[in-house]
Amino acid sequence: MKLLKLVPDDTNIKFLKWRMPFYVVSLLLIAASWALVLTKGLNYGVDFAGGQEITGTFEQEAEAPVGELRETLSTLDYGEPVIQRFGEANQVSIRVRLPDDVSGDPAAANRISEEIISTVTAAHADFRVDSNNTVSGKVSGEFRSTALYALLAAMLAISLYIWIRFEWQFGVGALFALFHDVSLTLGMFALFQLEFSLQIIAAILAIIGYSLNDTIVIYDRIRENLKKYRKMPVPELLDLSVNETLARTVMTSLTLLVALVPLLLFGPASLFGLVAAITLGIFVGTYSSVYMAAPILIWLGVTGDSFVPQETLADRQDRKARGEV
Repeated sequence: MKLLKLVPDDTNIKFLKWRMPFYVVSLLLIAASWALVLTKGLNYGVDFAGGQEITGTFEQEAEAPVGELRETLSTLDYGEPVIQRFGEANQVSIRVRLPDDVSGDPAAANRISEEIISTVTAAHADFRVDSNNTVSGKVSGEFRSTALYALLAAMLAISLYIWIRFEWQFGVGALFALFHDVSLTLGMFALFQLEFSLQIIAAILAIIGYSLNDTIVIYDRIRENLKKYRKMPVPELLDLSVNETLARTVMTSLTLLVALVPLLLFGPASLFGLVAAITLGIFVGTYSSVYMAAPILIWLGVTGDSFVPQETLADRQDRKARGEV
C-alpha cells in the first residue's frame, strides 16, 4: 500500500520571511486575551466559584425544559441559576452560587439544594437526581490557586528541562511559546464565556504537552543542523529545520483534528469546553512552534557556534604545546 503524503519531503517554504508581522499579530492577540480576562473575567464553574450543582434526568420527557426551569428557579432568590443540558437531551445541570453567609455551612447548602430539588419535582415528578454536589467558596479559592500554581510549575519545569537539554535561549523560546498558547486559550474562554472548570485546566496541560512536543522536534532538528551547517545564516537554517519537520508536524496535527472535530460538532455538551480548548491548542501550538519558538532564537543570539564546545585555557595551552596555535 502506498504511503499517504500530504506534504512533500523537499518543501522550501520561507517561514521566517513573515516572522515580524506574525510576531506583531501574536503580541496583539496575547494583549487582547489578557485584557479580556481582566475585564470580562472567566466564567468559573462550581469547582472554582463555589456553589451548588445538581444534575438530573427527566425520565419521561424527551428534552429537559431548560427555559421553564430557569424561570421557576429564578424566583427562589439565589441569583441567576446556570441551567444547561448535560449529556443527553433530557439531562440537565443546575448550578446556583450559594449566598456568602451560607458558604462553608454544609447544613444550609443542603437545605438550599433540597429546596431546588423539591421545586423541580413539584412540577416534574419524573425528575431523577443524578448528583448533588457542594463546593464552598474557600475550597474553590484553593482550587484556583492550586490550578494556577500547577500551570506555572509545569511551564517553568519544561523550560528548565529544555534549557538543560539545549541552551538557555531554547528554554526562553519554549517558555514564550507556551505563554502564547495558554494566553490565547484563556482569551477564548473569556471572550465566549465558556465555563472554566478543572476539566479546562487538564485541557491546558494537554496543550502545553502537545506544544512542547512539537517545539522539541523542531529544536532537535535545529540543533542537528547548527552542528552540520555552521556557516549557514541562522534564518536560513531555521527555515530548513522547520521544512524538514513539516510533514511530521502536519500529519500529527491532522490526525488529532480528525478525532477532535467530530467530537466538537457532535459530542456531548459536557465535553464541549474541553474539546474546544484542545482543538484551539492544536492550532496555536503548531503555529507557536514555527513562528514563536523558532524565530526568537535569532533575537536571543543563537549562532552556528552555539553547540561548539568552548575551548578552555588548558586546551589552548595543550594546543600551543603541540604547535597548533
